[in-house]
Amino acid sequence: MKTILIMGAAAATLALAGCGSGPSAQVKPSPSTVTAKGGGYYLDDGPEANPPPNLGTIPDAVPRDEPMHRFANRTYVVLGNTYTPQTERRAYREEGLASWYGRRFHGKKTSSGEPYDMYAMTAAHPTLPIPSYARVTSLVNGRSVVVRINDRGPFHSKRLIDLSYTAAHKLGYLRQGHARVRVESIDPDAKRIQDEASVDGLYLQVGAFGQHENAQKLLERIKRELGLDDARIQVVLIGTLHRVQIGPYASEDAARADRAQMRERLDLKAVLVRRERREQS
Repeated sequence: MKTILIMGAAAATLALAGCGSGPSAQVKPSPSTVTAKGGGYYLDDGPEANPPPNLGTIPDAVPRDEPMHRFANRTYVVLGNTYTPQTERRAYREEGLASWYGRRFHGKKTSSGEPYDMYAMTAAHPTLPIPSYARVTSLVNGRSVVVRINDRGPFHSKRLIDLSYTAAHKLGYLRQGHARVRVESIDPDAKRIQDEASVDGLYLQVGAFGQHENAQKLLERIKRELGLDDARIQVVLIGTLHRVQIGPYASEDAARADRAQMRERLDLKAVLVRRERREQS
């Protein structure tokens, strides 16, 4: 059965290679061909014998505005299924299973034409724009990463996204081979606006968390209880901590008034923080 599945994937690869409307890169085999042991990765795939020791310190992808790929966002067919990628960036949020792919594809072309780097923070998705960015959060342990979408796959009804070896390592599911996750698209322009809004000024910091998921939960609670709009409250990543901040405030008196209200209504202690814009050289 595995042989048949692999042949089917190979046939799909050849079909796509000759079709200008589909991804130009090699199509990964169906996750149905995963091994029964070793973590559930693709057949004949897996980790290297001696992976780099610092995978956990590799930084997340940094969202930036990039032009859409000329060919990788066309409608295509794999294993009898038709996929129509997004041709514009819009909100996307789904929950499902994430798998990962490693050394079997390391160095081979992705659908974007770029070589696949199993140690980069990238991912494959059937329909999100190429290139684009997404936040992937483990629903098992709350860990969160930001990846750049530059490839197509996984082509399996039970899989939502394929992460790179390093991204899966950071989410903690290498050995399991898959994990339930939430995938949320990131608009680079919106992130830039948020970053600029939070760079300088006076803020109330309500909490700081190692995991984005926990910070987001607090943000949603404060918005719900106090009726704040999205422009007033945000999660800002500073160093390794996701900080929930409200502001900017025009004066310390205004910030202190909100701090008192937050303590009275939500039993939350907030601190005043001042952020200054760094001049770029």
